Amino acid sequence: MPPADRSEELKGALHIRKNLHVYPQGPWGTPRRAVFCLPVVLSAAMSWSTILDQDRVVGALRRALSQDRVAHAYLLHGPDGVGKRAVAYEMARALQCPEPPADAACDACPACRKTQRMVHPDVHVHLPHPWSAEEERDEEDMGRRIRRLGDNPYATIDYVRRPSLTDPSETSNKQAYYRIDQVRQDLIEPMSLTRGEGPYKVNLLTDVHKMREEAANAFLKLLEEPPPRTVFLLTTSRPEQLLPTILSRCQRLRCDLLQPETIEQALLDREDAAPETASMLARMADGSYRRALELSQNENLLTSRELVLDYFRAAYSQKVERLDTCIQTLQDQGRERVKTVLRLMLRWIRDLILYRTMGEEASLVNVDQRDAVAEFCGNLPDADLHAMTRLVETAIELTSRNVRLRVLLITLAQRLNQAMRGGSVAPLYVPLSEAKRPSR
Repeated sequence: MPPADRSEELKGALHIRKNLHVYPQGPWGTPRRAVFCLPVVLSAAMSWSTILDQDRVVGALRRALSQDRVAHAYLLHGPDGVGKRAVAYEMARALQCPEPPADAACDACPACRKTQRMVHPDVHVHLPHPWSAEEERDEEDMGRRIRRLGDNPYATIDYVRRPSLTDPSETSNKQAYYRIDQVRQDLIEPMSLTRGEGPYKVNLLTDVHKMREEAANAFLKLLEEPPPRTVFLLTTSRPEQLLPTILSRCQRLRCDLLQPETIEQALLDREDAAPETASMLARMADGSYRRALELSQNENLLTSRELVLDYFRAAYSQKVERLDTCIQTLQDQGRERVKTVLRLMLRWIRDLILYRTMGEEASLVNVDQRDAVAEFCGNLPDADLHAMTRLVETAIELTSRNVRLRVLLITLAQRLNQAMRGGSVAPLYVPLSEAKRPSR
């Protein structure tokens, strides 16, 4: 159904928290202050078979469903964009479907139609958001994000990577979190109520590692004493950042990186991509279908790839004006775009490693830049490519923190210069705990 035709349906389906507003459909039969819990949007075409790879994870969940041994909390963890949310959505559908088979949604019963139309009262999805106070939240914007997620579970809908759904080029340095008020109003309070009509009350929390400490402690209490017939589906790319007590109360399922061939075929079948474009994007995606989609929709991809070459050349020459221009251009694009360019750098270095090893037979990602790759390898035979890889990987990690981008990019250029010349390479940064105090 086109988005314009579903606008009124969306408004009626959203559980919007606004002072004394009540549920528009009153699933529990009594008026009360509504909370912002968004029913999952699930495309009619979505099924276990359309999830890319992840056979091991899907098999474990389907066995739990068929044996009626569903855990109260699942933690789907793994790299970004490999299908954690897609698996969680299909699990939510299967849990609410009363028709056979027991391990999958039938797509035909009233419960399946409600989850497809975003109106099932017992399936909710939550996102970390950038607003510091709950009353500031833009409910309509979050509703659109949930609808987009339902239309394509691999789509980018979080507030950090996609601050604006209407303008893909917009960037922001704001961070998104689950705060204590959001956990209380969207999770704890609704869980005290009985189920509306489904066999389970399902809550899906994306990027659960972005819970602030007080929010995580409040959520932990809910996990410790969950209401009957309640299932929590959590997704994260950073399980090490979760409280150990939360980890211990979840059944953990790891989703692995996708094969390039899987991503390429999905781009051909689902996005109608040209064969040569699908092949290139699949190799650039580093096992993430969502990243492949982002790259396919990135109108600045060609410019960003040229910027990678300019930055490498400026790092080698150390010409101040040229380097300053590159760094300023990168800095103006925002933190998430800088990470994208750094990932492109990483792929370019890997092409260098392949070409140095295999020569003209190397299967490069940046096949249209083969001449530049060959020139680099010929002119800089002593370059420490593995040190360059480690430097850029560290820079990507640091970009996710609150480091100053300009300082990071200047330091990275200096260290890359050392690696390109085959000399001793200093670390990109030194942890404060290991830093030596200057002698007086």
